[in-house]
Amino acid sequence: MLRRHRLGVPAFVVTVVYLTALAVAVVVALAAGDLAALWWATLFTEPDASVQATGPNVLLLALAGLVVAWVLWQCLRGPLTGPLTGPLTGPLTGPLTGPQAGAEDGSPVERDRGTRRLRVVLYVAAAASIAELLLVTWIWWALLVMVVPGAAMVLVLSPAVGRTRRHGRVLLVCGILGYLGTALGFVLVLSGYEAGVIPLIGGLLYLLWQVLVLRAQWDDPRWQRATVKYGILGMVLPFVLTMAGAPIGVPWDAYQEVVSVAGLLSVVWMARSAHDLAAPRPVPVPSA
Repeated sequence: MLRRHRLGVPAFVVTVVYLTALAVAVVVALAAGDLAALWWATLFTEPDASVQATGPNVLLLALAGLVVAWVLWQCLRGPLTGPLTGPLTGPLTGPLTGPQAGAEDGSPVERDRGTRRLRVVLYVAAAASIAELLLVTWIWWALLVMVVPGAAMVLVLSPAVGRTRRHGRVLLVCGILGYLGTALGFVLVLSGYEAGVIPLIGGLLYLLWQVLVLRAQWDDPRWQRATVKYGILGMVLPFVLTMAGAPIGVPWDAYQEVVSVAGLLSVVWMARSAHDLAAPRPVPVPSA
């Protein structure tokens, strides 16, 4: 299994090291009644002193840590090294050429410059999303970490998944306006002004962009269906968990922090989208 991915072995080592640290943090939390280490290991933020080291709280944080471990494995293992099995699915009208085609033995092929650029942008956006978790306070340079890679992803990914030029332009407008609205809201808040409905409008436009992109990827043979499902989960799951409310015994602020970990599934979507673009492809089965 490890050899099926280009970086499977180092990714496995990193994941095991993290799981070991998580297990130690769980033992310390239960034995010493201190959640600090477990909190840092799973939520990457300043521990909330009001949250007690009870069984349910430790379990909730441990589950968040398992999600982080799975995200590490999915993101760090890289593209597949061997051939995929079976014919490509999707609206194929003939043999694949260019970046969508693979060698007959399933080995990786040289991708065009646009595909390589898209992969780099997706990886940088995924890394920036993880870096957001490590930012204790929001300052101006932190805003750049959030907005610039995401805006670059919108600029490059929108025309790549657009079925037509018009479709690509619609995706581009929704994504850019969504990011600009979100960024403007942060700027206003950091400047001490009321943001009003600007962040809400920006968030809705970005949500629309996500839906349209995931829908386009679903029918595109360059991406696996599992990759798209991670994107759907990363978009939907945080809202579902938030609406479900905080469990008994867990303060709302702590629960919200744990729920934010579910958003890391969107990072998996970005990384896997980049992985899939470099994965070897089977030869399409010719029609009879």
